Amino acid sequence: MKFIDEAKIYIKAGDGGNGVASFRREKYIPMGGPDGGDGGRGGSIYIEADRNLNTLVDYRYTRKFLAQRGENGRGADCYGAAGQDITLKVPVGTAVYDETSGVLLADLAADGARALLARGGKGGLGNLHFKSSVNRAPRQCTKGDSGEEFHLRMELKVLADVGLLGLPNAGKSTFIRAVSAARPKVADYPFTTLYPNLGVVRVDSNRSFVIADVPGLIEGAAEGAGLGLRFLKHLQRTRLLLHLVDLAPFDPDADPVRDALAIVRELEKYDPELARKPRWLALNKLDLLPAEEREARVEDFLTAYRAASGFSAPYFCLSAISGEGCQETARKIMEHLERAAMTEESAAESEPRA
Repeated sequence: MKFIDEAKIYIKAGDGGNGVASFRREKYIPMGGPDGGDGGRGGSIYIEADRNLNTLVDYRYTRKFLAQRGENGRGADCYGAAGQDITLKVPVGTAVYDETSGVLLADLAADGARALLARGGKGGLGNLHFKSSVNRAPRQCTKGDSGEEFHLRMELKVLADVGLLGLPNAGKSTFIRAVSAARPKVADYPFTTLYPNLGVVRVDSNRSFVIADVPGLIEGAAEGAGLGLRFLKHLQRTRLLLHLVDLAPFDPDADPVRDALAIVRELEKYDPELARKPRWLALNKLDLLPAEEREARVEDFLTAYRAASGFSAPYFCLSAISGEGCQETARKIMEHLERAAMTEESAAESEPRA
């Protein structure tokens, strides 16, 4: 199925039914009083997260959703039926924005999360409501209210604990294949990854985390170079970024330090908050270096990179294609995520309750 992570739709809740002006007319009761019923409420539109969905493709082709209108009232004190509500099912992690104002209307980060997007119009009043001691034959009635309508923009942000960063061909897809059961496409040319891939990394039988591989970034991505920054939103919910660096590029003019710093700059341009997330380095493709040169190559890279960026977070040396160092990296990530979870729980418990 084609991966679609953005969609624009138009929704309109149902209008309320009109009230009616009616009078009781039965045999032997020539002067019956008012008996006009109210109009029914218009149908509302809800949105709900469903873990069985993983793409917004259904909303790429069907873009207009109209809820049912409420029925008009009738005589003999009959009220109109309410219009049926509509529930739009979307993948977990979908955020919904008002296209006009840009306001976030709903952020569905858990399975079963539900939100009201457009409220149906209230039904009009029949003349039954207007009778009084001085107005025994009212002919007033009101029309139903209009339902709310919006132009919406939906964005899917995949849910993952760890996000992979790096240039095209840095080995991100190979790494995710090495530590999980995910099987993204791998080839010897850039931009083999065209959409995000998720993998579940099982450290042991009871411990696991989710890792996300997004298409590679290149310098100038903020200006639309390569695939641009379109897929970086899928890393905004992660707790840790793992930056893969190719220490043995095929291009003799390539500079791993310059390329790694370019990725960080593009990240800061896109979202400073995302750039402040914990970010670890994974120095990849050591299998392409002679054994006697590996230690010196790693030390030279770290010295230059730290001097230029002030980087002080953990780093790992690995070869994704052979699996060397991958499981150790996964274990360290799992330990970091567990410590972060415990810290969050302690902070939540220490907060004063209202």
